[in-house]
Amino acid sequence: MVGVNPVAAIALIVHALAAVVWVGGMFFAHQALRPAAAVLEPGPRLLLWSRVLARFFAWVIAAIGLLLVSGYGMVFGIFGGFGAIGLYVQLMMGIGILMMLMFFHLYFAPWRRFRAAVARQDWAEGARQLAQIRAIVTVNLVLGLFVVAIGSSGRYWG
Repeated sequence: MVGVNPVAAIALIVHALAAVVWVGGMFFAHQALRPAAAVLEPGPRLLLWSRVLARFFAWVIAAIGLLLVSGYGMVFGIFGGFGAIGLYVQLMMGIGILMMLMFFHLYFAPWRRFRAAVARQDWAEGARQLAQIRAIVTVNLVLGLFVVAIGSSGRYWG
């Protein structure tokens, strides 16, 4: 068939699924799990978050790797390099990289401190660190929703 590129299709599918895992996970954690867990006492609530975030962050790291490989694969393998990409791809890349940097800050600073506080059962410090994590996730969620909107509509901008 003319115009069929299975590598491009696979890269786009991987890219979209990795974004769904990351952004969807943040949406679930922020809009569903957070309010449901708020009724728990500090110890069980923070232990729950520790377990949930440990699993989710492993998925986020995998998603980031897949987003980078599939995204740059499409830039160079399909679009022909940075000079040939549209504004919407540049916006997706820029915001996506900002999101990744924010995630890695979250992972190596407040998350590390949160896990240490939970391990020593310092619930007050754990709650402070969880609040920092929540703030970063909130910003990343908003950015992620913008990226999804840009990625799904950008080719139609003209």
